[in-house]
Amino acid sequence: MNHIKTMLCGHFIGIDKLERLKLLQNDPLVNEFDISVKEPETVSRFLGNFNFKTTQMFRDINFKVFKKLLTKSKLTSITIDIDSSVINVEGHQEGASKGYNPKKLGNRCYNIQFAFCDELKAYVTGFVRSGNTYTANGAAEMIKEIVANIKSDDLEILFRMDSGYFDEKIIETIESLGCKYLIKAKSYSTLTSQATNSSIVFVKGEEGRETTELYTKLVKWEKDRRFVVSRVLKPEKERAQLSLLEGSEYDYFFFVTNTTLLSEKVVIYYEKRGNAENYIKEAKYDMAVGHLLLKSFWANEAVFQMMMLSYNLFLLFKFDSLDSSEYRQQIKTFRLKYVFLAAKIIKTARYVIMKLSENYPYKGVYEKCLV
Repeated sequence: MNHIKTMLCGHFIGIDKLERLKLLQNDPLVNEFDISVKEPETVSRFLGNFNFKTTQMFRDINFKVFKKLLTKSKLTSITIDIDSSVINVEGHQEGASKGYNPKKLGNRCYNIQFAFCDELKAYVTGFVRSGNTYTANGAAEMIKEIVANIKSDDLEILFRMDSGYFDEKIIETIESLGCKYLIKAKSYSTLTSQATNSSIVFVKGEEGRETTELYTKLVKWEKDRRFVVSRVLKPEKERAQLSLLEGSEYDYFFFVTNTTLLSEKVVIYYEKRGNAENYIKEAKYDMAVGHLLLKSFWANEAVFQMMMLSYNLFLLFKFDSLDSSEYRQQIKTFRLKYVFLAAKIIKTARYVIMKLSENYPYKGVYEKCLV
C-alpha cells in the first residue's frame, strides 16, 4: 500500500519517470501522511508483480470514484464518449506491437481505450491494449461493464462514438441494456446511394448544414435503424470540377442513433464528441499517460489506472472545494494554483500546520477544506 500511495503522490505532481519519485523523498507534507518513499528501483520491482487480477482491482476502484462523483453531481442523464488513442513505444515493452501509429509510422505502440463522462469531464474506465488492436475490440464488453457498475433506474446513459465503433454488435449491446447511442456511421454505398437519391428532401439548418433521415439497414444487419444524414457543400474549387453523379457537390455524413433528438440536433450533439479528445490530451500531457512506461505490460496497465485515479481525484477535490467556474480548468492550471506553492510545515504538540504566504491569493480554498 505504501508504494501505491507513493505512486499516487507522484501522479499528483505529474511525474513522467519513476526517477522523479525522489522529489517526494524529503517532502515534509508527504511524510506527514505516513508515506515512506522508496527508491525508484524498489517501486519498479513492486509494479512488476502486477497481473490481470490485481490491475482489475484498480479498475474497480476507478468505477467507485467515478460513481461517487456522479452521485455528488445529482445528474439524471449522462453522455459517455468511448474513444481510443495511440501511445508510442521506443523500448521493448511487453504487448506493444506495430499498428496504426500516425505520428511515428512503423513504430511499435500501445492502443488505449478510454471512456469519459462528458458532463463531468471524468474518466469512467479504460484499459491498455496492444498496438495492432482494432478500434472497436472490447468495446461491447466495456459498455456492459460500465452499465453494470453505474446504471440505475433514475440514470439515462447515452454512448457516443466515432465511426471506428460503427458495428451492429455494439449497437445491439447498447439496445439490450436499455441505453441510448449516437455513432458516426461509415459511408457505405447502401447509405450514400439512398442519400443522393433525388427524391430525398433535405432540411436547411445552421452553418450551411442540411439534414434528413433514413430508416434502413445495412446488408448483414437484422433490422432497420434511424440514420441521420448531414450534408454540406464542398469548397468552391472542388465543386467547379464537372461530375455526372447526383449530389456530388456535397460532402455527406451519416449518424446512427436511437435518440429522439431532431436531425440537426443529432449532428450538433455529435460534434461535442471533440471534448473527449481534449480529455485524452489532458491525460497524456498533464497526467503523463504514455510517458511513464515499464517493461511489463501489466505494470503499464497498473500505472495507467493509477494515473487516471489521480485524474478523477483532482475532479473530486475541484467539485468539493472550488467554485464551479474552475471545475473544468486543466490539471496543469490546478497544479500551478494549488499544488506548486511555497509553504512551511510547523509541528506543535497537537497540530501539524501548513503555513502559507500572506500574499498567496488562493488561501481561502485551503481554509474551506478545514471547515
